[in-house]
Amino acid sequence: MKHLSQTDLKDFLDQKVEQYNNTKFIESDPIQIPHLFSKKEDIEIAGFLTATIAWGNRKSIINNAHRMMSLLDHSPHNFILNHEESDLEKILPFVHRTFSGIDMVQFVQSLQHIYKNHGGIEAVFHKHSEEHSTQNAIHQFKKVFFEVEHLQRTQKHISDPLKNSAAKRINMFLRWMVRTDASGVDFGIWNSLSPSQLSCPLDVHSGNVARKLGLLHRKQNDAKALQELDTALRHLDPKDPVKYDFALFGLGVFENF
Repeated sequence: MKHLSQTDLKDFLDQKVEQYNNTKFIESDPIQIPHLFSKKEDIEIAGFLTATIAWGNRKSIINNAHRMMSLLDHSPHNFILNHEESDLEKILPFVHRTFSGIDMVQFVQSLQHIYKNHGGIEAVFHKHSEEHSTQNAIHQFKKVFFEVEHLQRTQKHISDPLKNSAAKRINMFLRWMVRTDASGVDFGIWNSLSPSQLSCPLDVHSGNVARKLGLLHRKQNDAKALQELDTALRHLDPKDPVKYDFALFGLGVFENF
């Protein structure tokens, strides 16, 4: 595959985007959780919490994200703003891999801080985004998120690109929120950011496929690799580079490419 010309590679990947970027994709993907909601704040909170636990087995991610929503009374924004101390106790037994109930309680408190004092998640990202990148905004978002009293252990659940993380989960969340999608998978409810600023969620699958296609040469899946991949994808489509996430992910997960 490495010998495809730029034009052939673009045609091949565009075709794969079309194949996977449709509503059937939702059925097996964690993005189904924010699709349960219609209110903007519910969608973004459900999306953020789901993306936070999106590592490991996809079935268990989806099951545990459903559980998170039920712990938030299926009304995440209202719960975040108006919960009482006693409401947090029922969250404590929650666990997904290393993300436990105490981490989830912290996330509820940090999100409340963001909605009450910073105008919501979108406002924080909008304030700190740069023309062609959201990576500094992710770094700043993490700072704002942990302005409230918190346990040190919970910090690891939000990645920091400035510490060389590829920040896969939060880049995926941003794709969901920002990318306007004619086929109804991504939400496009954040109008203050543009799809051209987004970075591809880089993980084992998308990284391996990108290397096989010659889009990425760096061995580790870190912030430097993400920058390399972003540059390559922006050449293919500067306006909507992360649509290729569907192609890379589909080729990796569904086709064992």
